[in-house]
Order: sequence, then structure tokens, then C-alpha cells
Amino acid sequence: MGAEARELICRFERDGAIHYGCMEGERIHTLAGDPFAGTARTGETVERSAVRLLAPVMPSKIIAVGLNYKSHVGERTPPSDPGLFAKFPNTVIGPGDPIPYPPDAEDLHAEGEMVVVIGKRARHLSHEEVDAHILGVTCGNDISERRWQASDLQWLRAKSCDGFAPLGPAIATGLDLGDLRLQTRVNGETVQDERTSMLIHSVADILVFATRYLTLEPGDVVFTGTPGTTRAIRPGDAVEIELEGVGVLANPVDMG
Repeated sequence: MGAEARELICRFERDGAIHYGCMEGERIHTLAGDPFAGTARTGETVERSAVRLLAPVMPSKIIAVGLNYKSHVGERTPPSDPGLFAKFPNTVIGPGDPIPYPPDAEDLHAEGEMVVVIGKRARHLSHEEVDAHILGVTCGNDISERRWQASDLQWLRAKSCDGFAPLGPAIATGLDLGDLRLQTRVNGETVQDERTSMLIHSVADILVFATRYLTLEPGDVVFTGTPGTTRAIRPGDAVEIELEGVGVLANPVDMG
């Protein structure tokens, strides 16, 4: 079953200025202001090839959920509540930006994920209130250094080095978040392929739990978990994350 977004909201740079727009094929309709206040169009369009796409949002907070697909949990016991951890805003890069490979890293992995973008201030949400607080979803790559992840006290290096959270290419609104195909490819080979219907904790469950403790602001993002077995990546690799209805987030891996 396919998924069609109501709008594909992007953020782009042109002539040194940053704008928001709505992508329609190879054309972008420029928005007046930002999408958190509305998606009124200016009437101006630009070719996608003539601008530089940026990460579609610059969050103040990045929340992530671990062990949230049965295929990733394996023989382990999944947490009864969503297992939350944090990444820092310095991790965010956009489509086409190189993923830095830290010089002392040994086991860097790509983790394809559906990422929820918060649309309005969220605190103590009920399940019924969740949808009204979501702007949409985008593709995300939770880059992780496995060796550091095993030794860091709070996964600081393992999850929050510069460039460890590629996002993009756009925020899709109006999708059924409970059943989207998520794929990760490394050098053209598919290494992860699953539907979001296999999430252990749904998007609503995650946001109800998270906002019990944290206030999420417009533009904050929530990584919802990665499926299956992840693949180590090396400098020179090309990584693609594809989420049905959103598009493809492509990033090369470079020496950091």
C-alpha cells in the first residue's frame, strides 16, 4: 500500500538566505515564514536543482528511542516503556552533507529511522492529543559508534558527535505513521527494510511517555527506533535512508 504526503516541507538555502518551501516534483514553492506558523505560499517557485537543501528543521531537542522494533531487539527483553535517550543539536546535518567519521572511531553504524517533527508545544499529552501536536515526519539516520556505545556513561560520543543525525530531505505531512516502509541502503545494498507497523511502542505511546517528563517545542524531533541488524559504515560509503511518502535521505561518509 502506498503513502502520499499532503505536503513535503523543505528548508533550503539560496543566495545566502534560508527559506522554507513545499516540494512538488523538481520545483519548490517558497513559503512565507516557517511551517510552524502555517504553510502559506508566496507564489514564487524555484528549481530544486538551483538550491541547496538543508536539514528540514533545526531542533532544540533531539529525543530518540532505543530497542523499538522486534527485529532489532532480537532475544533481548524489550523495555516496558519507550527507552529514551538524547542526541544534541550539533549532530544535525542535511541531505548530501558528509557524515564525519571520527579519526579514532572503529565501529560506526548507520541506523535508518522514521523521525517525528513536533508542530506545537507539547506537555503531558494524552493519546487523543498527539496527532494535533505533530507537524509530520522525515527520514533520520541515528549514526552510532558501537564501541563507544558500550563504554560511554551516557552514549555521549557514541550518539552525539558532530554530524551524527542526518535529517531530510523533507517533512511529510498527512501520512499514516503506523504503516510506512522504512529502508536503509549502503552503497546501493539494502541492509534494513521494515514497516513502521512493527514498532513496539507506537508514535502516540512514545510522545505520551516523553511529554510526561519533557516539554517538546515546535521543531523538536523524535527518532522512533531502527529495525533489524545495522551495518558498519566506512569513509567512502554512500548511505541512503528512504521512508515511504517522504523520499530519500542520502549522505556520503567522510573522514571527520
